[in-house]
Amino acid sequence: MNLSFIDWMIVVIVLGGMIYSVSMTKGLMKSVSDFLSAGRTAGRYVISISSGVAGLGAISIVMFLEMGYVAGFSLTWWGLSQGIILLAITMSGWVIYRFRMTRSLTLAQFFEKRYSRKFRIFAGMVAFFAGLINFGIFPAVGAQFFINFCGLPDSFLGIPMYPLVMIVLLGIALYFVYTGGQIAVIIADFFQGVFVTIVLFIVTLYLLFTIGWDQVSDSLQDTPIKLAKEEIQTLKNDDFFQSLTLDEQSLKINEINIKFENSSRINPFKTSHVEDFNFWYFLIGIIGVMYGALSWQGSQGYNSSAKNAHEAKMGVVLAGWRGVPQGMFMFLVPVLVYVLMNHPDYQYIADSVNNSLASLSSDTLKGQMRAPFVLSEILPVGLIGAFAALMLAAFISTHDTYLHSWGSIFIQDVIMPFRKKPFDKETHIKVLRYSIFGVAVFIFLFSLLFSQSQKIALYFAVTAAIFSGGCGAVIIGGLYWDRGTTAAAWTAMVVGAVIGVGGTLVKQISSEWLADPASYQTMKSVLLFLQSINGQEYWGIGMAASSLSYVTVSLVGPEKKMNMDKLLNRGKYSIEGEVTVVNVEPDFGWKIFGMGKEFTKTDKIIYIVNYAWTGMWTIVFIIGTIYNLSNPVSNSSWMAYWKYYIYINIVVCAVIIVWFTLGGFSDLRHMIKSLKSEDRDHGDDGWVGNPEEEE
Repeated sequence: MNLSFIDWMIVVIVLGGMIYSVSMTKGLMKSVSDFLSAGRTAGRYVISISSGVAGLGAISIVMFLEMGYVAGFSLTWWGLSQGIILLAITMSGWVIYRFRMTRSLTLAQFFEKRYSRKFRIFAGMVAFFAGLINFGIFPAVGAQFFINFCGLPDSFLGIPMYPLVMIVLLGIALYFVYTGGQIAVIIADFFQGVFVTIVLFIVTLYLLFTIGWDQVSDSLQDTPIKLAKEEIQTLKNDDFFQSLTLDEQSLKINEINIKFENSSRINPFKTSHVEDFNFWYFLIGIIGVMYGALSWQGSQGYNSSAKNAHEAKMGVVLAGWRGVPQGMFMFLVPVLVYVLMNHPDYQYIADSVNNSLASLSSDTLKGQMRAPFVLSEILPVGLIGAFAALMLAAFISTHDTYLHSWGSIFIQDVIMPFRKKPFDKETHIKVLRYSIFGVAVFIFLFSLLFSQSQKIALYFAVTAAIFSGGCGAVIIGGLYWDRGTTAAAWTAMVVGAVIGVGGTLVKQISSEWLADPASYQTMKSVLLFLQSINGQEYWGIGMAASSLSYVTVSLVGPEKKMNMDKLLNRGKYSIEGEVTVVNVEPDFGWKIFGMGKEFTKTDKIIYIVNYAWTGMWTIVFIIGTIYNLSNPVSNSSWMAYWKYYIYINIVVCAVIIVWFTLGGFSDLRHMIKSLKSEDRDHGDDGWVGNPEEEE
């Protein structure tokens, strides 16, 4: 085993702490709303921290380590291009604010209110199916990480280790969800989020100060040149190459040099030949940030758990800050792993890791496990255990959240709409638990049987597109356009689902069959072309096609406008307590920045600082892009920029960790107090009586 006794003790202590945090929630859950949305008692910091770690997860850490190893520092530069979009989303409360105003427990409940019960059922089915397929590889990746990182044996008491690890981890996540529903999920994820953020930061600092900056610079600049030379030498030894004319040989060699010259891990403007994670990947991602807001239901419980719409909005604003320490790990550590695998000073680490990778069964698995193997070699005793405990916390936080979300969606958005009356409270919670257990069984079996053939990020994109490809148009149109129709919603959802399912299935076609020239050549050519489209590109196609269909069908169909005031509980339909007015009327200047009467002085400060931080990096991106398009910038200049970027973010990370930890514990105290003292509305269970009822 790779872990010492001290490391295992750290893992056990952290696991014990997580179990204890869940035990705190016993007796707090008193209603269906508690199980589904924590009684709508969560404050901004608790929402931000707990939803952040739920969205991160062990599989996401492995995914970013895999992506960053390929793309290097360039990955982050194009991420800055999202700054102005994220700023607009967070400051306006884009989608999140209006959704919370509808007081819907799930997204599909909103669909029933806005469109129809039949559409709710269909959307719920699509969301549930997409979520299960997307979620299906989580246990597999998590189990592979723990087996390889911890150096676990192949079996225990005759039981194969791979399914055993999955069962144990899923069992812990199920216990968390069963104990207190969304209350337990939020509280457990909050403690896990604080721990995960701190350890990620410490690991990042350790690696940064262990590996010299000169070594980082040398590896990132020299490796592409070395790889080009190796590929050219291999080409020259090929008999086919020897049969070519000198001009043809020169052309082939030039193609290799161009490929590696434009596969930079330093200069983001020389990434056109980076595999998968290039300019188009980020362009689609930028569009998807706004289009897909709220469409991913893996953490839907958080969408309705806030005390009010304003707290939900502030939670989204704070999420940008909360993600900075995590982002530093995702940005820097994959690059440092790359250095450890390619710099001559660390050849002994590379040799050991390559020997370990050789024992793995597929190239996909090797790509996922490369970084974990490196970390197990370089991290000292104690920090290895802390990182293993971090991954355990990240695994459980994601799994308890997603088990809760997809199990709840099946009951709330598929089963309930078929009923003529709501469940009683006890039965409702019981069937929710049955559904959650069923989800756990499914993802366990899916992980055992499914053969993953593409990078995690691309698999996420294409499977999520089954629902989110069409859902974005339906959500945005439903919340902001009173002209959007039910027929348009159906069309957009079907179009997005077809594209997403098609993209997922085509990746599973045997490469051996496609390569066989014996038959079906035309069909095979089409399929090969479809296989060449990656998961991110399928998502982009789905978004475009679904949006166009939603607008077109709405405009050509009969005009019937939605009563938006009633949907959003505003005007004469307003609900007491949803908005706390602290200012009689904000100044005009504050209105421009998206700050209303409900904003306190602290809220305004947070907004201003967020504007300044995001605006600063957006300006850096704009100026840097304009300059690079007209002037060549050397690798040494880019390395200087990345060095300053790292040090600035390290200082900010330290401040954020202290700030959010203090704010989070304050929110948690108030949340538990509210759950203990407040009366429950047992009619708040997601049931919609007659959404099409007219005034």
